[in-house]
Amino acid sequence: MRKSLVLLLFGLALVVGCSSSGSSIVPPVTPTGFKSTGSMSGARLIHTATLLGNGRVLVAGGQVDVSHLLATAEIYDPATGSFTPTGSMQAGRSHQTSTLLKDGNVLIAGGATNTETNAVATAELYDSASGTFTPTGGMTTARSHHTATLLNNGMVLIVGGDAGGGFLATAELYDPAAGTFTPTGSMTSARSNHTATLLSSGKVLVAGGLAASGSLATAELYDPANGIFTPTGTMANARFDHAATLLNSQKVLVAGGDHTVTAELFDPTTGSFTVTGSMSTARAELAATLLNDGTVLVTGGQDPTGNEVTLAELFDSTIGGFKLTGSMGTAREYHTSTLLPSGRVLVTGGVNGSGAIATAELFE
Repeated sequence: MRKSLVLLLFGLALVVGCSSSGSSIVPPVTPTGFKSTGSMSGARLIHTATLLGNGRVLVAGGQVDVSHLLATAEIYDPATGSFTPTGSMQAGRSHQTSTLLKDGNVLIAGGATNTETNAVATAELYDSASGTFTPTGGMTTARSHHTATLLNNGMVLIVGGDAGGGFLATAELYDPAAGTFTPTGSMTSARSNHTATLLSSGKVLVAGGLAASGSLATAELYDPANGIFTPTGTMANARFDHAATLLNSQKVLVAGGDHTVTAELFDPTTGSFTVTGSMSTARAELAATLLNDGTVLVTGGQDPTGNEVTLAELFDSTIGGFKLTGSMGTAREYHTSTLLPSGRVLVTGGVNGSGAIATAELFE
């Protein structure tokens, strides 16, 4: 009886461990794609989403439409898949920036209040321990559609933007220790709706954007050591409302914007851009997120016909191009995309043909 049992177990082990040809069976691959998660308490677009030190995500501000700007904020908890309201900002704002500081607080700076074009200089700090916002020093210049980049020294670089009808070349630094903003060097070109990417060298690549003359192909490097912007290589395509992502190779992927399918790579060692594979769909107002495996997830945006996009794509540097990877449950633009500690990506809010969206999705 005992011998028969041993033979039976041995036989089962062979079936589980080997295929009919004798080779090992490959374990099943975890399905990838999008699935719904909890919805926000209200619809919002052009908001911010910031990963906190505790693994939760702060979603703040934005708007329902051009005349309804939001001061509310909420916290997404990956453990429960739900959103919970937290303290509100001092004023409703959209097109603002949100930056996690080294002390764990979140800096909310600038944006537009009252109407989409009314740029402000005010800034606030969110304390995740108390769940409250408190005012901090104001920027030297009112601006929206700008960028904010946490530098290696802990300061935050604020660049360009729109002053409410005028494009800005100015930049300033926020000092968390003092709670104040001070001017730093200005760009050679005024721009808004651009990107700013911290490089491994500590410098910041500012690329593209919108100016009075139209979309820009120019790029500049900011050096924190001397506070100076210096022109660098020019992109092959002018673009604004695009996405820029630092890759594991330390190159920067610049994709989409201005309703284009094109993408290019900035190489910090040569200071130049080279064209890489194009996306399958032209899109502006897209979101791009570097995944743990080194690929870049591109979601949503608006196509050249004005429709929102559901298709998602992955940029794979090993093939130098994009490949499709499922579709979101809801087409959206002006949304956010945040990498969670689990490796999943949280996509929140945005807008589609039906208006502002409260739903959220997770990409596996």
